[in-house]
Amino acid sequence: MRGKVFIVGAGPGDPELLTVKGRRLLNDADVVVYAGSLVNPELLKGLNAELFNSAKLDLDEIIGIMKDGVERDKKVVRLHSGDPSIYGAIKEQMVRLDTLGIPCEIVPGVSSAVAAAAALKEEYTLPEVSQTLIITRLGGRTPVPEREALRKLSKVRATTLVFLSVGMIEEVVSELLNGYPEDTPVAVVERVTWPEERIIRGTLKDIAEKVREAGIEKTAIIVVGDFMRGLKRGSRLYDKGFTHGYRR
Repeated sequence: MRGKVFIVGAGPGDPELLTVKGRRLLNDADVVVYAGSLVNPELLKGLNAELFNSAKLDLDEIIGIMKDGVERDKKVVRLHSGDPSIYGAIKEQMVRLDTLGIPCEIVPGVSSAVAAAAALKEEYTLPEVSQTLIITRLGGRTPVPEREALRKLSKVRATTLVFLSVGMIEEVVSELLNGYPEDTPVAVVERVTWPEERIIRGTLKDIAEKVREAGIEKTAIIVVGDFMRGLKRGSRLYDKGFTHGYRR
């Protein structure tokens, strides 16, 4: 559909983890504004579209490109990494498009959050271990609300994913130790699903040193929680003594 901007989640990196709808929209696009090195260039190969790398652009320039495309009756795709709803900076774009009278549609993608669980071969929510998943980040140039400070969230001791913070790993660990014991399992997943993916495992006691030794400074998720210790008990869903609407 022309006259509309499609904001598409590109997935975590592996080109095969782009959704079918996302692939169709990309193939049909006339204009694609993509999120720089966070989007696998394999996704852009063979496209018959004008390509714009947003890493070099500010908000006004991004909106200008999309507006120009719509005014020229072109199919416009704004391609974000992962799922655009998580640290995607899309709301400000949606507000600007709305002000201009340009409709947009959001096409979700596979988040690196769930891709990390797959890479680790883990389940974030285990019976009697953790039933809550926190996705957060450490405050830096962009602040975090005080009520969501990592030291406060740590006291819940839920499964926690810390984005955009591996370059401050020592501070992350210091904050987490306000709630978690130092033997809590931690994994750092760098560039998940990309060919150069790396996984560093440890505990809060030693993970900072391991990450520094590995030279990981960006594009990695810090995964924290007792779920990595293994099962305490199985799910009731498949317990032969547990009945529900489909099994008596």
